[in-house]
Amino acid sequence: MGEGTIRRILAAAGLGPAPRRASPTWRQFLKTQASGILACDFMHVDTVLLQRLYLLFVMEIETRVVYVLGVTAHPTGAWTAQQARNLLVDLGERASMFKFLIRDRDSKFIAAFGDVFAGNGTRVIKTPVRSPQENSFAERFVGTLRRECLDHLLILGERHLREVLAEYAQHYNGHRPHQGLQQERPLRQPGHAVDITAQIERRRVVGGLISEYRRAA
Repeated sequence: MGEGTIRRILAAAGLGPAPRRASPTWRQFLKTQASGILACDFMHVDTVLLQRLYLLFVMEIETRVVYVLGVTAHPTGAWTAQQARNLLVDLGERASMFKFLIRDRDSKFIAAFGDVFAGNGTRVIKTPVRSPQENSFAERFVGTLRRECLDHLLILGERHLREVLAEYAQHYNGHRPHQGLQQERPLRQPGHAVDITAQIERRRVVGGLISEYRRAA
């Protein structure tokens, strides 16, 4: 039976060609699986004495909550794997929620780093070479951290950077509004009533660099 005959039989029966089967796009994957995805990355910061420091952070894609895992001048593979273990301990029972971790192909992400997450049932997804857009949430945080904080400060050393990052992370998670969250903050409280008649108070954070505004309790 020829191909044309088969086509006519199917058409007479009201059956069209089989639908095109395609994998979801990367954007669709991130959107549908957001609640179970973590993204991590390194970034560097230079001190006033020209010492280069590296920080490792992880972000929850759905909530945008950021965890600054550590700061070091010598980010070895063993150090990176230990930060992964510390993260899972800090997440506690919530760690089992995360099924995927997105990372780039930095050599500091050694096999032991992946093994830590594999033991948690989390699959590590490596982005293509030189494709920062594939880890866009982490890259966006790097840009935000630089524009809002680090580009305006002189970092004195490792201890100073840790202090600045801890305070900025608290601001980023607990107060800063996000467009992707309908102008809510990552650590928001759904259903929390706000007295719009209360006086607005201003609080300076990160050494006075950033102002936070909130209703007085």
